[in-house]
Amino acid sequence: MTELQQKLFLFADLKYKDFQGALIPTVKEKRVIGVRTPVLRSIAKEWFRLGNFYDFFKEVPHEYFEEDQIHGFLIEQIKDFNECINELKCFLPFVNNWATCDQCTPKIFKKNCEKLLPIVSNWINLIPSEKNEYTIRFGIRMFMCFYLDENFKPEYLQMIAKIKSDRYYINMMIAWFFATALAKRWEETLPIVSDKMLLGDWVRKKTIQKACESLRVSKEHKQILKKL
Repeated sequence: MTELQQKLFLFADLKYKDFQGALIPTVKEKRVIGVRTPVLRSIAKEWFRLGNFYDFFKEVPHEYFEEDQIHGFLIEQIKDFNECINELKCFLPFVNNWATCDQCTPKIFKKNCEKLLPIVSNWINLIPSEKNEYTIRFGIRMFMCFYLDENFKPEYLQMIAKIKSDRYYINMMIAWFFATALAKRWEETLPIVSDKMLLGDWVRKKTIQKACESLRVSKEHKQILKKL
């Protein structure tokens, strides 16, 4: 085992391994060690401080899920925008689960939304496939994180609505995006969710379900959604 793998096994929790494995069914059981996320973030933070992690970046695909997590946690700390994007482009094709995809949110993106926009737009326009599933999901999530507040434009809703896929984890993220958009941009988003043809039946129903479960959507708005 590598030095990192030896360290990870020191923190292994078998009960947590079973719990974690059930949450990420796309990851084979033998790839899960059972290390909790705060420990992984702590390892990544210390490793980033030391700065000697670039050889690790070249070792994809990694053997263990926890290594994937650390890879993502390292990327999100990179302070140079272009470097961060380049590392993401190399890493995202190897991501095979929602947790690694969703827990990586580069801090540098918040100050570079204008530069980020054409890149994430290209990601969401990739042809949905097994290889691209989590790159597309990541792109949708970046729209959810950075383009529903002060950087919002109604056209972004249409861009996400145009994504058509039979990939479960892409469709779940589309539903999550629109449920969040209903909480933040109700007036602009409701017409899209009301259209029975625009999102597709499954995504539309899942959007309504997630919005009705959200604490950020008002009771009045939930009543309107339930009638749909």
